[in-house]
Amino acid sequence: MSNTCSLLFLTIALVSAPAMAQELPGTGPESLGDAHAWTWFGDLMLRGDRVTGIPRAVDPSFTRYFGRGRFGVLFDPIPALQFGTAIKLADASNPNSDDRRNNHNERSNDAALDQLFLRWTFSETDSLLLGKAEFPLQLSPLIWDQDLRPIGASVNASIGVGEFDRLQFIGGYFAGNLMYGDDSRIAAVQGAYHWHEGAPVNVSVVVSYLDFSDLRQLTVQGLSRTNRRVGPILVSDYRLFDLQFVGRTQAWSNPFEIRLDLVRNLGADDQRDGARISAVLGDSRQARGWEFGLAGQRLGRDAAMAAFNSDDWWFHSWARGVMPWVAYGFDAVWSARLAGFHERRDGVDQYTNRVLVDIYARW
Repeated sequence: MSNTCSLLFLTIALVSAPAMAQELPGTGPESLGDAHAWTWFGDLMLRGDRVTGIPRAVDPSFTRYFGRGRFGVLFDPIPALQFGTAIKLADASNPNSDDRRNNHNERSNDAALDQLFLRWTFSETDSLLLGKAEFPLQLSPLIWDQDLRPIGASVNASIGVGEFDRLQFIGGYFAGNLMYGDDSRIAAVQGAYHWHEGAPVNVSVVVSYLDFSDLRQLTVQGLSRTNRRVGPILVSDYRLFDLQFVGRTQAWSNPFEIRLDLVRNLGADDQRDGARISAVLGDSRQARGWEFGLAGQRLGRDAAMAAFNSDDWWFHSWARGVMPWVAYGFDAVWSARLAGFHERRDGVDQYTNRVLVDIYARW
């Protein structure tokens, strides 16, 4: 674990440096609209991971220690134009050769470019994003892993409705950019209606369509996981129609959110439906903020493209399970989370259990 310890010390030093830099005049978030403004951004995650009851004959349990730091800078030459770039450093107790069989979406040990993008805000509510960046669509872990960084172009546009509501439209085309020479492509569109956005009680309805193509290399490399295939050929196409309902209010003087996500793969003849429901009380992103959450999900074998949804869940499709968690925010930067997963793959009786202990920093 010496490499992981070295990464930890290096990352803490790098976390401290941007935090101090942001306090200097002209480098804080308030300067984003000023000419020649530079701003640091990034995050750190340190993780302990224990999985038991894996339905395989060899190594039915798994323990892993993992650290990842992402460090980036934003540059705004003019208020409407922003450039961003970030690197990623990762170190783990397991070799990269274990990543595919343990269903990871990223290399466990890596030094790589995390983001490189240009964002043009051509009106107060509309923008164009080009390059390697976070996926712009608002999707749940049922469909997408937020740690992934596809390469592409997208447009994000909004229209005010009345005094408090907003219509939002996002569309783009992306290279999936997974490991091992992946050449997948994703065409995606999303429409959302946000009712009383920012008010104590607000609701969003989000409709998305994602078309995954050029999946052969991904399948050859074993990244399609539990999706059905015959040799290197997937049985189903992956054209996902996703519908999310999100409600937010206050409960016991804390924010409370409930979310329902329903997905159907229009490219599959059967085993094509999935659902996820989650409830979250509190917010660990706030200083001294507690967060309690519970999620349950059920996915048919071909309901989602299993190379791209969350790898916190051991099974990416063809399974059902629940996830309780508790998190605490120490301050505006540091937080911790304890999460459990109780899952069962279709066709087997035993449950797979996972425990994740995470320490986060965001700046």
